[in-house]
Formats: sequence, structure tokens, C-alpha cells
Amino acid sequence: MDLNQPAGENYANPKTCFFHVFFKAASLAFYILSALFFDSFVIIFVVTVVLAALDFWVVKNVSGRILVGLRWWNEINEQGESVWKFECLDQESLARMNKKDSWLFWWTIYLNAVAWIFLAIFSIIRFEPDYVLVVGVCLSLGIANIVGFTRCRKDAKKQIQQFASQTIASRFSSTLQSAFSVV
Repeated sequence: MDLNQPAGENYANPKTCFFHVFFKAASLAFYILSALFFDSFVIIFVVTVVLAALDFWVVKNVSGRILVGLRWWNEINEQGESVWKFECLDQESLARMNKKDSWLFWWTIYLNAVAWIFLAIFSIIRFEPDYVLVVGVCLSLGIANIVGFTRCRKDAKKQIQQFASQTIASRFSSTLQSAFSVV
């Protein structure tokens, strides 16, 4: 990423943006157009789910880090409880993130989920329970990324607010100390 480039002028990471959109579009396009070319539900299921899984992996492990500076994962602790873990760049690096990259990231993960919801409704209306299963798997992967990155963004904002309040409090106390030490 070119840090000298004004934010929002161009995409700072065009290759990452391409793959962020590519696997979403590929899974949706294959699912929609596959009925024209294949009679086998198994082929449609496998290829669509593999493309959606590739999208999940790219978003979670690559484009989330590069485009918005966020990373999440889930661990099971010693008590057997699920624990969400979040990472984000520091405030200075987050401020330098490209606005177009961020906009593309958030809009495409939400629009992808909306598209799968419409396809689920369409499959239910057509009484195709097999295809509801395909859509359900793809929608689950998309929603997992939405939940993970939304929670990560909220956690990052909370960390920024805590840092800001700590910085203000420490500056205030150092100002008071210096004022009273002069006296």
C-alpha cells in the first residue's frame, strides 16, 4: 500500500479487492447459471460450496487484514467455551486505510449475504430443498464473516476509545503535576 497516496483516490490494493469480489461473484454466478449446464446436483453443490469456502477463507484471512485492518478467529478454551479473538491495526495505521478498499469490503460482504437470502427465498418458493441446503451453507459462511468482522470492528472502536481516554487522562494528570510542581 502506498502510504503517500491520498486516501480514497484509487484502490490501494487492487489485487486483494479483485479476489475479495471474485470468489463471491464466482459462487453466486456458478449457482445461478449451473442449472443451464449441469443436471447433477452433486456437481452444483460441491463447486458452489468450494467457491463459497474459498471466499470465506480469502475474506477472513487476507482481505479483512489488508482492506480494513481487522482479523478475527474463534478458539475453544480449557473449559470448553467458545472465545472470540480480535486483532486490529493500531490507530495510526487504521487512519491510513484506503476508504475505497474499506467501502468495497463492507458493501460486498453485506450484499453477498443479501443475494444468498434472495436465492434461499427463491429456492423455498420453488420447493427445492436440496438447493436450500446449498444456499444455507453459503449463507452461513457469509454470515460468519459478517458477525466476525462486525464484532471485530466494534472491539477495535472500543480499544480506540479506551486509548483516547487513557491518553487524555494521562496528559491531564501530567499537566496538573507540572502545574503544581512549578508552584
